[in-house]
Amino acid sequence: MRYDLVIFDNDGVLVDSEPISNQLLAAYLTELGHPTSYEDSIRDYMGSAMHRIHDLILERTGQRLPDDFDEVFHARVFAAFERALRPVAGVTGVLEKLSADGVPYCVASSGSHSRIRVGHRATGLDRWFEEGRVFSSEDVGRGKPAPDLFLHVAERMGVAPERCVVVEDSPLGVRAAVAAGMDVYGFTAMTPAARLAGAGQLFSHMDELADLLK
Repeated sequence: MRYDLVIFDNDGVLVDSEPISNQLLAAYLTELGHPTSYEDSIRDYMGSAMHRIHDLILERTGQRLPDDFDEVFHARVFAAFERALRPVAGVTGVLEKLSADGVPYCVASSGSHSRIRVGHRATGLDRWFEEGRVFSSEDVGRGKPAPDLFLHVAERMGVAPERCVVVEDSPLGVRAAVAAGMDVYGFTAMTPAARLAGAGQLFSHMDELADLLK
């Protein structure tokens, strides 16, 4: 295999959480007086850390979100995950193949550690991701599109950035991976290919990924 480490984004790549979380985010922002459609949420916030939501609302409206915004939003998301979250179709096969071949892999997400863990437990993916394979934007000062998280992962995993490949489905994540000097494969199941134009490879179903990584 041409890479020494495969880095997966979480939401939309490992777990099929983007429809759930963006519907809830759009509804909550609208409830708070910031009209937001599902499409708006996908466009503006998909793949971002929570601080980006706060920053964009403040920039656009001059108003701050409530102090308990993150707590309330995560409670709603976690409850929905327990009811309805599923793994992305085909991703367990990719993880089985990487494990069988002895290829190191991990997850690097804009989401919090608690969000990652809730999603993995709900979908059964926790068996593939023990503690040393889980990284969050909480671990660094700046989330995607800054390269900090991916560079932190490479350092912790002991792999040079140029020997890493990132699997991403958001423009912010693609920008972060490119800035980190890593190859990036763009997953287009939910995101138009044109928005992931910075990726070196594009694919639309997880069944394609194993062959791309060879």
